[in-house]
Amino acid sequence: MKILIVDDEALALSRLKRMLNTLGYEDIIEAESATGALQAIKENHVDLALLDINMPGSSGLELGYELRYHQEDIAIIFQTAYDEHALKAFDIGAVGYLVKPFSIEQLEQCIARVKVESKSSNDLRLMSKTGESYYLLKPEEIYYVKADLSEVMLRSSKGFSYYAQKISDLEKRLLAYHFVRIHRSYLININKIKEIETIEQSKLRFSFQDIPDQIESSKDGAKAFRNQFSV
Repeated sequence: MKILIVDDEALALSRLKRMLNTLGYEDIIEAESATGALQAIKENHVDLALLDINMPGSSGLELGYELRYHQEDIAIIFQTAYDEHALKAFDIGAVGYLVKPFSIEQLEQCIARVKVESKSSNDLRLMSKTGESYYLLKPEEIYYVKADLSEVMLRSSKGFSYYAQKISDLEKRLLAYHFVRIHRSYLININKIKEIETIEQSKLRFSFQDIPDQIESSKDGAKAFRNQFSV
């Protein structure tokens, strides 16, 4: 298990690392700021992040959202000297909340919960971002996906939000959730289709339930869709 620990106090960071080492965890990345943590998450796939909430600049809660945006499957445990942030922490999807000073036994229990939840959770959630807001979307809430350079835009009832993954990689993950590729730039949720219209060059135009958007397939995308669904 690769663990990221973030605390702006060097002594607290050192103590936490010693506790983790005692529990048998050696693959640890240390960061003293949100900037350092974000750089680490871009360079490594991290299984667990232990975040101090009260840091100057970007708080641990804000950092939690950012980390989930870059890696949605990361488990997060918050640590703080105060307990008033607990509700917000669990809203982000934290699996643990430790009030300082916590014991090594409490830390061990939190990490054990991470392991249990990672084995039992099969529900996909995508942490997307628009402006300063974040959405935790289920696949069934997404109408379609549009490629945008190295990211994608997810269209839901909330509007468009950005998700940090290439469309070709996301296509594989959404295959089991009834998404199909109808264009190099589009994935659509077939359960959200309202109407399909044939247009020029045998392409297809799709409209969706409850939203006014329409998108068009490519010729190859239309052919593949017809072959799959006998349209």
